[in-house]
Amino acid sequence: MAQEILIGVERRRRWPDERKLEILAEVGVDGASVSDVARQHGLTRQHLYQWRTSFRQRLSSPDQSVAFVPVASVNAPAVASGDDTDELAIVLRNGRCIRVTGHPAEELLARVIRIAETA
Repeated sequence: MAQEILIGVERRRRWPDERKLEILAEVGVDGASVSDVARQHGLTRQHLYQWRTSFRQRLSSPDQSVAFVPVASVNAPAVASGDDTDELAIVLRNGRCIRVTGHPAEELLARVIRIAETA
């Protein structure tokens, strides 16, 4: 196991949001627990819980930078809009998958995606 030796005055580490999200995304992948991920990055479990809470609070307000683009399936024929049997599977960077049936509001879908990415 690698050991970290600190020389001089120990200072608080600063983590950019992108790095925090990368670390949080490791939880649950291949069965990794919060403790496993925290230990791997030299953090406490509480750090990860605090980061998760912080992101959830920030993401609870609408984000104007999120936008959706039209998507067309290349393997399936086009379906008439208004058919509530349509199903869409969204695979996130962290390996999680969101399945959506029907036509939910964009704001709701954006919020669900943000929560799934940080949870």
